[in-house]
Amino acid sequence: MNNINEPEKVISELEAHENPLLAMTVEGDSELKKYLVEYTGTRLDNEEVTVNMIAETMAAEFPEFVFALAEENFLRGYQTGLDDAFKTFARETEETSTEE
Repeated sequence: MNNINEPEKVISELEAHENPLLAMTVEGDSELKKYLVEYTGTRLDNEEVTVNMIAETMAAEFPEFVFALAEENFLRGYQTGLDDAFKTFARETEETSTEE
């Protein structure tokens, strides 16, 4: 519950869908990260490379890889949603049958 004395924080729809991790600057602390940061920085002519820049570069240069990750992420999220819905339904059915 919110405290009545605390002002309610209202955010826009855009803010609700923003992922702060995408704005993080990437440090090349492994061979692959170094390569991705250097490649993306060179391609976009930018010294400060963010996660979002790398994701966009990967989507443009290697769409099959990004698509496979996105598809797997979607399917896992969809399965989790179905599992949650089934558990809720099973719990409600169990509660109803014990009340009778």
